[in-house]
Amino acid sequence: MAWQKIEPLVLLALAAIALAVSGIGPTDRLTWVLEVSPVLIGAPVLAASYRVFPLTPLLYRLLLLHALILILGGHYTYAQVPLGFWLQDLMELSRNPYDRIGHFAQGFVPAILTREILLRRSPLSPGKWLFFLVAAVCLAFSAFYEMIEWWAAALGGAEAEHFLGTQGDQWDTQWDMFIALIGAVAAQLLFASSHDRALAALTKAGLGTPGSVRWRP
Repeated sequence: MAWQKIEPLVLLALAAIALAVSGIGPTDRLTWVLEVSPVLIGAPVLAASYRVFPLTPLLYRLLLLHALILILGGHYTYAQVPLGFWLQDLMELSRNPYDRIGHFAQGFVPAILTREILLRRSPLSPGKWLFFLVAAVCLAFSAFYEMIEWWAAALGGAEAEHFLGTQGDQWDTQWDMFIALIGAVAAQLLFASSHDRALAALTKAGLGTPGSVRWRP
């Protein structure tokens, strides 16, 4: 129980360190700001809501993983991440695939976040409707993110090219949304059972009631 209270702080500290390091000499400063902005926005929200709405340890760990993916992409720009070049050579791909990893995570991690909020703050219970609504929310979020990229390109012009990261693929936007959808489906198939157990443990600790609109701080 003691570690469960400390772990979110440890994860937050790790994210803060990674963010600070990534901000040292990034490939493109504007791209860095745009790519890490979800972390800059999300971390304070999680910190502010921790006392009244703590999340499951599983979700906190996944959020850190997603933050690290964004931070790494922000430092190098997605098209120039060394890990992506290694995968490109290994799999004999025509492009750096790191942005695909980012968009998979964009569906994978928000799926567990959406699932947790719906189970704890709505009458929904695990089942087909929950599965469908989680996937729909993640797909909608991915589509909205693509619009943000569009607006950034319209406002920033050539300066926003690294943020778009299309690498010459005319179907990049469609691929991004499709891969996010795959991530959302995969997260639910892989983690639904363990997530349910994590929610049950949270309830047992008196921190929340899955499947109920009531909440006990």
